[in-house]
Amino acid sequence: MINGSHVILYSTAADADRTFIRDVLGFPGVDSGGGWLIFKLPPAEVAVHPTGGRPKHEFYLMCDDIEQTLADLAQRGAEISGPVRDQGWGLLAAVKLPSGTELPLYEPKHPVAYDLG
Repeated sequence: MINGSHVILYSTAADADRTFIRDVLGFPGVDSGGGWLIFKLPPAEVAVHPTGGRPKHEFYLMCDDIEQTLADLAQRGAEISGPVRDQGWGLLAAVKLPSGTELPLYEPKHPVAYDLG
């Protein structure tokens, strides 16, 4: 039986990004050995979207109040990549990881599957 999911973020500054996820995002984690941290994520969901191009995968963090979430993250040292944008399906923004990679966050306007229990 499937009991979880494991997401991998590839980084050119893995140690700095791990520290950011632990200290700024506040995700608890375990050291799987040699400093390889694995973090507990909030509840998750998966969607499958059609594409006419090359298939890809995306990772978003979700929140209930994007403005407050961004303000909290900025107070903890996160760099916000730009203003909140209304995409119709949700309000979208991103924070910049120390590696320079953007980590998108959104406040959904659609029903969410993780509430199904």
